[in-house]
Amino acid sequence: MSPAAQAGPRALRVGAEQAAALAAGQPVVALESTVITHGLPFPQNLEAARRLEAAVRAEGALPATVGVVAGELERLARGPAEKVQARMLALAVARRIDGGTTVSATMRLAAHAGIRIFATGGIGGVHREVLESFDISEDLEELRRSPVAVVSAGAKAILDLPRTLERLETLGVPVLGHRCHELPAFYTRRSGLPVPRLEDPAAIAVVLRAHWEALEERGGVLVVNPPPEQYELPAEEVERWVALALAAARERGVRGGALTPFLLGQLERLSGGASVRSNVALLESNARLAARIAIALAANV
Repeated sequence: MSPAAQAGPRALRVGAEQAAALAAGQPVVALESTVITHGLPFPQNLEAARRLEAAVRAEGALPATVGVVAGELERLARGPAEKVQARMLALAVARRIDGGTTVSATMRLAAHAGIRIFATGGIGGVHREVLESFDISEDLEELRRSPVAVVSAGAKAILDLPRTLERLETLGVPVLGHRCHELPAFYTRRSGLPVPRLEDPAAIAVVLRAHWEALEERGGVLVVNPPPEQYELPAEEVERWVALALAAARERGVRGGALTPFLLGQLERLSGGASVRSNVALLESNARLAARIAIALAANV
């Protein structure tokens, strides 16, 4: 699924298989494409993207990978492609560029297409040096405005998790824990930050239905899913790596949109690749959970 300048006033093109499924009320799960364009090198990025689509299909739902202009997985994987946030969609369409959509852009396009469930790795949030940088991801505002449930392993570990959760509360975004009573810290399963616990996808679907139908809320919901236990990384080590990555970013003057990719690259180097293996595993786990939620939501159970 990709926006294209020639595709009409909404500049949105939906694949035939996905369009038919949506028209029939069948479960569809949106997947972002920055993991393809900016998360992993080629060909690992293409392999990971295909694994995520296969995971959604294996659970009985239909994947819809979202990208700008081209949208084909291999073309996005080979690049070059830009990183496109929601605020940049109009510019990307007007310039007819290839781009990977971030959480905010994927949510925006999924909502336009009528897709209610979206799987990702971790959302953006409040950066640790926010008092100096004022850097807060637009993912949080998009969660407030787009009626999409985002399944993730919490916010990225490089962020200020307490402030991120506080900001979500201020924006009125419900946060639901899948079989967890604490917000996951992306690479680790616990953060000490409490969230309401729900035991299965059907229970989550009931809450989503109440949110959008009974209460007629227009915004999104964050569903947090801890990373698989065998791929969890030691919390103390992650904190040490993040501190070193932040110090490197300050030393090199990296900020703004370049900061998150830089920090994640540093974590990959410092962890000897363990962060990437954990990231791919939790992405697949989230895709499977999102598919199950989408099926329960479509079945009205």
